[in-house]
Amino acid sequence: MSVIHRTTMAPTKLELLTAWLPTRPWYTAAGGAPELERTGGFRLDDPEGEVGIEFLVVTDSAGAGSGAGDGAGIGDGPRSYLVPMTYRAAPLPGAEEALIGTSEHGVLGTRWLYDGAHDPVLAGQLAALLRGKAEPQMQSVSHTPDPSVRAALADGSVPDGAWAAGTTVTATDGADATLLVFGPGEPVLCLCRVLDGEGDAEPAGALGTVSAEWHAGDGVTRRAPFVVVLPAAS
Repeated sequence: MSVIHRTTMAPTKLELLTAWLPTRPWYTAAGGAPELERTGGFRLDDPEGEVGIEFLVVTDSAGAGSGAGDGAGIGDGPRSYLVPMTYRAAPLPGAEEALIGTSEHGVLGTRWLYDGAHDPVLAGQLAALLRGKAEPQMQSVSHTPDPSVRAALADGSVPDGAWAAGTTVTATDGADATLLVFGPGEPVLCLCRVLDGEGDAEPAGALGTVSAEWHAGDGVTRRAPFVVVLPAAS
């Protein structure tokens, strides 16, 4: 299991994300630099113990005064974004476009931080979570499962052999989500980048979800699907 070190990172995750988020197609510009706060998430363990995996939620309050908003990450108020991240001790070959930045960790040294949607280790462990073969962990506490994270998958919705370890996964960013395509005929994993706080309800046609909690800009604890399993594209 991953160990959470009580130490420093320079630059911090939020400092790196402040520069990186505005480059994403699913980020809504607020007329200035993001004003980010870490507001939720969870971790998954890498079975090999090499890669850190975190599903981080950040809430951007930039532009929150431009309208009434609803505090749920939509409208004119604070917006909450899901940023799956991986942390590596060396660069991930071929993933230069997914690099968020590098940081000096007080215990582990230089760490390469990636948009986890483009990291095969995160994709594999997310698939394992949905199959009930991986356990979500608390974001900031070592060796502690997070029971608030709920993974559900419809019986028989994933064919035998689908989402196989070592599969090349294609990640495609859209206006509010990133799609992970494992292979032809296999269900697609949709990472919901913009969170709206609508509870555990599955979107129409979904085969499953991973839902979790975060604290939106109004301080209220909200829940929504972080990941939605969609049928294979025709």
